[in-house]
Order: sequence, then structure tokens, then C-alpha cells
Amino acid sequence: MVAELANPANGKSAPHDWTEFIFLTTSLLQLAQLMLEMNGQWNMRMDESERPRKLQKTAHEMTSPASEELVSTANSVSIPDEITAEDPGATQSNGAPNITLQSIPEIDENGQPLSKNQRKKLLKRERWEAGKEWRKEKRKEKITAKRERQRAAKAQAAARDELDPKDTSLMSRTERKKVEQQRSILLPITFVVDCNFDDLMIDKERVSLGSQITRSYSDNAKAPFRGHMFFSSFDKLLKERFDTVLGKQYTRWRATFMQEDYVVAAEKAKAQMRKPTGGKMMGIFTGKDGVVGPDDGEVIYLSSDSPNTLTELKPYSTYIIGGLVDKNRHKGVCYKSAMEKGIKTAKLPIGDYMQMQSRYVLATNHVIEIMIRWLELGDWGKAFCMVLPKRKGGVLKDKPGEGENQEENKGADDGDDAVTKGDTPASKAMDQEARSCS
Repeated sequence: MVAELANPANGKSAPHDWTEFIFLTTSLLQLAQLMLEMNGQWNMRMDESERPRKLQKTAHEMTSPASEELVSTANSVSIPDEITAEDPGATQSNGAPNITLQSIPEIDENGQPLSKNQRKKLLKRERWEAGKEWRKEKRKEKITAKRERQRAAKAQAAARDELDPKDTSLMSRTERKKVEQQRSILLPITFVVDCNFDDLMIDKERVSLGSQITRSYSDNAKAPFRGHMFFSSFDKLLKERFDTVLGKQYTRWRATFMQEDYVVAAEKAKAQMRKPTGGKMMGIFTGKDGVVGPDDGEVIYLSSDSPNTLTELKPYSTYIIGGLVDKNRHKGVCYKSAMEKGIKTAKLPIGDYMQMQSRYVLATNHVIEIMIRWLELGDWGKAFCMVLPKRKGGVLKDKPGEGENQEENKGADDGDDAVTKGDTPASKAMDQEARSCS
């Protein structure tokens, strides 16, 4: 190229002058220098990458008192295992001491090792128990505030001369309870909850049964027409829960709790219904006084395995419901128990009135509430629509008994006591459910 530039006689066109040659040469030199500089910077970056990008702090370098306070607070939050019940301010949001997992033993009472999940469950339970007093105080505060609002509203209504003596919304809890009890009429009929399945349930299921028992009593006590309530075989861990966690509230109930089985409970219920205060022949029993006597009553254990279907509730009769929550693990235990003791069995006529999209498994309180609704309405279809949870997808049949065989077979496949057991009580929306069944 240099020779060509120096000898224009070769016949080829040469550059205009040496300026272009010098420019190109300079550009090449600058490019080479730039590449060398980039290579040097790359080597420097490689050296820097060998060092850690960020050094971890081994100590806080704050010197002000406020900073030291922030550091101590941050440490107490970030390391919960170091908090103890004796530390000032070491409490949960519910005001109870902050119990940590380290305080939970790694072995149980029998010397068996506990898994981490089991210890976490025990920790959760102990924290719940530790916050019991705090929750009690909060409930008292809410009740006090509610009573003050009721007094103020009652005073305003009285000042405007708008106070309705039949309106229970402005009454205190005690006043409202008295009014409801006066309105509720006791009939000569008994509901017995058989609690003889304590050994078949785990703790979570026992808690669920306790809630169902409480709900059953409440529904019966507030019903327009109520029956006597007995709880047989009430002992062991279920009774312990009612005595401790639930604060022995059942001792103030108008119900009978006994350790004897449901056969003894039925005998005591029969004697109680014979008394002058044993109930009035009113409501659905109107007109049967003198026609049906105390000796005409029956004792029936409700079970879906029974070949018999309950068509009506009779005066002076006792109806037994199995108090068992077991996710259908123990099949037929209630029916077998009744057969061994010579007690009649029957099942609620769900298949005669309802087309179900799921199994017949109901909570204990649902079974009792269905019978209470029948005492009020005298109609099984309406009672089912008002009580059955919406998740069951129940639809009222056009004609009672339609698809009876199909529903009975379905109930038999579902296993034990499909009308007497459940998981947890579902919230009611009676009006909506009644409309969906109409």
C-alpha cells in the first residue's frame, strides 16, 4: 500500500495526498491503544471481583443513646428465641408472655420424642392458654361498652316515648334471656347426646364436638318449642375441656349431664317428662293430650345405617344423637351400640324430601336443630331447608319420597351416622336457604 502511494505511475489512482494515509494510520494506533486500555480495565475488574461485594456488619457502630435503644429493640425482635417471660415487655399482642419454642419439651409424658410440628402445636396451645385472662378482660370491656350503648339508646327511646316493651334489641343480656325463656314453651320430648366416643376422637375433633354441644343447647333454649336435653357418658377428656377451657359454663345450663350411658338417661328423661313440669302439649302436639300418654313414648337412636325412617316426633319420646366427630373413620359404631342394647333406630327422612349434591354428614347440632324446627313448623322439607348448610347443595324435591331408594343407598355408602356427625358448625342464612329450597 505504501509502495502504491509512493509510485503513482503504476496506473492506479493514488490518494489525493498523504493526509488520508496519516489519518488512517493514526486511527489504527488510537484503536490499538483503546483496546489496550480496555484490557487493563478488565483485569482490574477481575481483581475487584475476587473481593466480597459487601462486608457483613459484625457490630453496630452507633454511638448515640437513641441509636443504642434502636439496636436493642431490633435485636429483641429479630431473635425471638432469646425473649423470656421475665423480660420487661416480652409479651405477645394479646398481652400474654411470649412463650418460645425452646420452652417446649422435646419429649412427651411417655418419653416419646416430639416432632417439630407437634412442638409447634403445643406452643400454639400454650400461647392461647396464656392469653386467656387478657381475652377475658377484653370481653368484659366489650360487654361494658355494649351495655352503655344500650342504656343510652334505651334512654333516648324512652325520652321520645318510642320504647317497645317487646323489643329485645335494647335489653341487657339477662333481660333478653328471661324474655326468650318466657316465650319458649317446653314440650314433653327429650334429646340425648351420646358422648361415649371420647376415645375415638383426636383433640381437634373433641374441640369441634364441644362447639356443637354448646350450639345444640343454645338452639334448643331459644327455640319457640324446646325439649329436655340430656348429655350421657359425659366424662373423660370432653368433660375436662368443659371444666377447664370452657370455664364450667355447662353447670348453669338447664340440661342434665351424667356419666351414665344413654339407656339410663332415657329412663331419667321418661320420669322427668311425667312430672307436672315435664312439658305442655302445645304446638305440634296440640290436640294429642289424652290421646298419647307417657307410656306411649319411644326411645330411638338416630343413625343413617338404620333401615327405618323417622316420619314424625312423638310426645314423651326420647331421641338419641351420637356425639361423634371422626371424619367417618369409625363406621357403624352408633348403630351397633344401639343394636347391642336393644334400642330402636331410625334415620331422618332427608332422602324423602331433599336431593343432595353431597354426603348426608351433618353436625350434631344440625340434627337437633332440624328436629327443633320440625316441632315449630311440622314440615320436614322446610326444616331441612332452614338448617342444612348451603355447601350441601340440597334441593327440595317436588314430591316427598321421590328417588327414595337412590338416596337411601347413597346414605348407606357414606357410612356411619351420616345424620349425626360433622366437622364444624356452618353459619346459617335461613332465609336464603329457604328461598333456595322453595
